[in-house]
Amino acid sequence: MRARLSSVRAHRHRVPLLRPFVTAARRTDSVEYVVAEVVLTGEDADGRSVRVTGQGSAAETAAVTGETAQSIERLLMTALRPALEGRTGDLRTFSRLIAATGTGGTSAKAALEVALHDAWGQAAGIPLAELLGGRADGAMPNDMTVSLESPETMAAHARAAFDSGTRILKIKLGSSPEADRRRLGAVVEAVPEVRLRLDANQGWSVEEACRSLAAFAADGLPVDLVEQPVAAADTAGLARVRAESAVPIMADESVWSPDDARRLVDAQAADLFNIKLAKTGGIAAALEIADVAQEAGLKCMMGAMMEPRISITAAAHLAFAHPAVTTIDLDSPAWFAEDVPDGGFAEERGMLRLCGGPGLGLRRLPPEDSAA
Repeated sequence: MRARLSSVRAHRHRVPLLRPFVTAARRTDSVEYVVAEVVLTGEDADGRSVRVTGQGSAAETAAVTGETAQSIERLLMTALRPALEGRTGDLRTFSRLIAATGTGGTSAKAALEVALHDAWGQAAGIPLAELLGGRADGAMPNDMTVSLESPETMAAHARAAFDSGTRILKIKLGSSPEADRRRLGAVVEAVPEVRLRLDANQGWSVEEACRSLAAFAADGLPVDLVEQPVAAADTAGLARVRAESAVPIMADESVWSPDDARRLVDAQAADLFNIKLAKTGGIAAALEIADVAQEAGLKCMMGAMMEPRISITAAAHLAFAHPAVTTIDLDSPAWFAEDVPDGGFAEERGMLRLCGGPGLGLRRLPPEDSAA
């Protein structure tokens, strides 16, 4: 379908977290995010007039993408809006225009591209996962993140997550190998039945990573994968860790683009890729990374940062759309004191399902100062 992008708008929101989210790189107590909103007009396959509003969102992630809520809103309104507003084309055309608008600003670009995909799905009357060639039914096991705190606190949070039905925990590590081992010991003692995903957030040296993973394996810890153990730029180091590790190694901060994915494949530096829309700049590039992984025989996780329900719903639809995406890490809305808007997905006993409905299947989120 060809359509006209009639308008691009943006509004900001802030929400506190239920408890601090701590990694080796940062601490987060509240999240400020920007909602990108587009109005699309055109005709459907039957020649009927269509007018739909789509939404995407981008959270402030200065420590990772370099973007603040202010810079996200500025890029949306001063660069992306003039490049797209008033133009007519198909979805691929608009995705290319977004990607071609300057450098950086991946979260802002992702928000706008998700909004367009939401609108296109609504216009077609189908869920986004189906628009992308997948299925919107079924369920995927989700994890819960245990952030980087004292062993006792992490054990308590792990037990609470397990009691709520979660069977996979993502454990934040990376302060020091010795302290990390104490944290893991406390978690495993509290919930011996759980499966673990470990995320060092680039916090280890290559030597520390190799020693730590060998020790975890010798201890028989129930570890399914280890995410980004060393610095993002150290491809050779990541490849060495992967070669010496009995546990699958997943690249996160090392893979932002399809070119990054190809480089990691060539270096044999990862078993899995963690795809995040805030890194890729949108859905088109995320799907291309998944294609690279599939061609190389690798798997992907669909992940996210501390992002709101709109962003997480978009990531969930992509996870259901591509066969290379076999795992998800989409727990951030459970950390929000206010999880809005309604719809998108539901989670019960650690299993995530899409709610159906066209596009993202979400209610529209109005500006905070509006009752619309």
